Amino acid sequence: MTGRAAPHLPSQGAELGTAAPFSPRLGDLARDTAHGGEIGVVIVLPGADAATYHLRPPGGGEEWTAPADGTTLRPVPAQVTYVASARRDVSYDHRAQQGALPVLVYFEDGGNTESLLVLDPDQLELIYYQVGRIIELREKARGGAL
Repeated sequence: MTGRAAPHLPSQGAELGTAAPFSPRLGDLARDTAHGGEIGVVIVLPGADAATYHLRPPGGGEEWTAPADGTTLRPVPAQVTYVASARRDVSYDHRAQQGALPVLVYFEDGGNTESLLVLDPDQLELIYYQVGRIIELREKARGGAL
């Protein structure tokens, strides 16, 4: 490292730690670092009626508060529901001895993003076997013989 600031990084400004704090909205999930990392639903926003955020566990339970500046709150990303092939060609880097399979990652909020499944030689052999096994099971379910 050079010791210089890297303002080109998306989460940084001219100096480290200058990213905007997380400001959740009513109903958002937030992880509270000051409350043991517990996840809560924001039920009250700081403002005229409250000096702090109020959160409650998603399934109900005891309410707690977090500072109005949001410094202890972190966003809770949507959970992955499944990953599917992106139907694009694969690649193999012989120098790194890694294969790459383009995939789409689907989230519980309905969003998706493209990514890569990177596989080393042992993982490639395992996937080869597993996909072959899936094909066998599919044929067996169809009543066909291999």
